[in-house]
Amino acid sequence: MALRSSWKGFLKLSLVSVPVKSFSAVSAHEGEIHFHQLHDKCHSRIKYVKTCPKHGAVPADEIVSGYEYAKGEYIVISEQELEELRGDQERSVTIETIIPITEIDPVFLTSRISYLVPDGKIGQKPYALIEKCLNVEDVVALARLTLNGKDDLVMIKPLQGLLMMTVLNPSLQVMAVDSFTSELADVAVSSAEVKMTKTLIDAFRHDTADLSSYKDRYTEQLTELIEAKAKGKEIVQPPSTEEPDVINLMEALKKSVAFAKSNSNKTTTQAVEKKSTKSAPRHAASPGRKSKTA
Repeated sequence: MALRSSWKGFLKLSLVSVPVKSFSAVSAHEGEIHFHQLHDKCHSRIKYVKTCPKHGAVPADEIVSGYEYAKGEYIVISEQELEELRGDQERSVTIETIIPITEIDPVFLTSRISYLVPDGKIGQKPYALIEKCLNVEDVVALARLTLNGKDDLVMIKPLQGLLMMTVLNPSLQVMAVDSFTSELADVAVSSAEVKMTKTLIDAFRHDTADLSSYKDRYTEQLTELIEAKAKGKEIVQPPSTEEPDVINLMEALKKSVAFAKSNSNKTTTQAVEKKSTKSAPRHAASPGRKSKTA
């Protein structure tokens, strides 16, 4: 299936203007299961109708946008006025500063991520130059995205020849760390506790992580439940496992380390067995069995 861009516009760096297309990098609802609201008596779908307290149901072409500047008092803004306000900067990404990525606190990052790709031949060279220079200098660009009449601050980062754009949270919406430090108590930790905790962390440490291996277990179980009920069956859920009481922190750390190491050894053994199975000849003759080529 051909990919469809979400919008087309321009990536601007001073007087350099690059025509680009934007593709969403994250499918926010992929794999999710959604429910509809039904009437309990007859299972008919619940409908939502926009109504006016004076005139009842209102068609879409009779609905306008209004800003409440006082209780019950509104200023109506027409679609034409909004279009004029957006001006010629609509659907543009204007780079305003270049900084090291370490200067961006992860709390500002959102899941609104897109890939910007050149739109047509004319944009290929300036696009490649911007991507290459950001990559070589190991920096990212902060830019202003103007889309649908709204400005967003975005980060543009080089990634395998592409430019990846991430919308950042507005600073007004980000809670400062200082707001929560009062929740911390001044506790004393022993060197033995620190050493044991480091050992536990090391037991979980790996050089790489395959994020595709992490599954949504709840959605998988919900899918099984839906499929079973569709076939007129019921799923028998296994009894829930009770968490052991933690009486002593050091005891919990020691047990956790032992458990983590045990799991790590099992994983290593399984990986070795899997690798040896893959590396074995596919048509190896077993003892007492003649090879076809004999």
